[in-house]
Order: sequence, then C-alpha cells, then structure tokens
Amino acid sequence: MSLSRPKFSAALFDCDGVLVDSESITNAVLREMLIELGWNISQEECISIFIGKALKDQWEPIFVNTGVRIDEQWIAGFRQRRDIALREGLQAISGALDAVKHISASYNGRVACATGADRGKVEMQLSLTKMAPFFGEHVYSGMECAQSKPAPDVYLAAAAGLGIDPSQAAVIEDTVTGVTAGVAAGATVFGYCPGGPISSTREKLLAAGATAVFTDMAQLPGLLTQN
Repeated sequence: MSLSRPKFSAALFDCDGVLVDSESITNAVLREMLIELGWNISQEECISIFIGKALKDQWEPIFVNTGVRIDEQWIAGFRQRRDIALREGLQAISGALDAVKHISASYNGRVACATGADRGKVEMQLSLTKMAPFFGEHVYSGMECAQSKPAPDVYLAAAAGLGIDPSQAAVIEDTVTGVTAGVAAGATVFGYCPGGPISSTREKLLAAGATAVFTDMAQLPGLLTQN
C-alpha cells in the first residue's frame, strides 16, 4: 500500500473483534463457567447477553439465573482461565495487522486502542499479535474510566491522550455497545461486520450510528485515508 493522507485527526480502534479474534474464545470460557454455576446457557444467549459489555456490569442476569452474585474473586478466576485460553488460541483478525501498519504510517502514529476490556488482557493480545508497537502508550481501558462502553469515556480519554478533538477522530468498532460509545464521544464511527455468529449485523451497527459498515479489514485504510 502506498502512503496516503489521513481523513481524520486520529484513528481509535476497539480491540476485541476488531484487532483480534478473541470474542469466541472469551465467550466459550464464560459460558463454561456459567454452566458450572448451574445456568445451562446456550452459546447464542451467552453471545447476546455478554459480548461487547463489561462482565462486572452484567452481574444481574447471572444472579437471576444462578442465585450467585459474582464478585471480584469470581471475575479474577474468569480472567485467569480466559487468559490461558487466549494465549493458546488467539489470532489477529484477518488483515488487521496490515491495516494498522498502513493507518499508523498515514496518521504519523496518531492511533490508539480504546477498549472496554481490562488492560492486562488488551496488552497481552496486542503483544501476541505483534500490534503493540503501533499503539505504544496509547492503550485505554474502559475499566479505568468512570464508566465503560456504551458510555463515551474511554474514547474521550483516548482522544485527550492523543491531543485531538474527539469530533475529529475515526472510531472502528464491531458492536452496538462500542458504536454507541463512539457516537456519544462525537467521533465518526466505522462498523466492522465480517459476518458469523459473533458479529453484530450491518443493520444494527448503522442503527446505532455507524457512518459506514465494512466487511474486510483490507477496506479500512481506504475509508480512513485519501491519496
């Protein structure tokens, strides 16, 4: 790819489902642990309830279906099992590394990773997929903000960290929760919809406020840059 000019002041990437193919792995571990608590939850239901949302904020359906009020110890145990599974099976989203390389070069490094996940998980995933050098210190966790997605806090923090107006940022998201957060921050949001059981539909991403939806990471540099 030839170097192109940026259309925005910065590009802010979600992580799970955008940069790394982690959602199916994480959700499988969560489903296994919920079944151990006595909730015979289906894969589809687990995806619908939990993907794109902070686990600590989703305690209520777990309590209703198991009688267990999950606490920090339970969440820590989940993270431990999740991280083992991720280290064994995590892959980058197809084309994501090349897209990040091109966009980072075009944007002179003005890129950030802004996620609802915990920092340890995100930094591990970026390292495993060789993307960490492109983001450097510009990794932001919604768990370190007053509110996580769908609130805009993590995208506002990322924009502030890069020294740009959030209204001049491009956000790349794959869930309704994330698109909602990006729109609330005032950014232009591009929805990634590769299809499959984990993916939010094009219609839902557009309804949440995405400006455009794309299906292949090879398309992203063209959406964010101009020759």
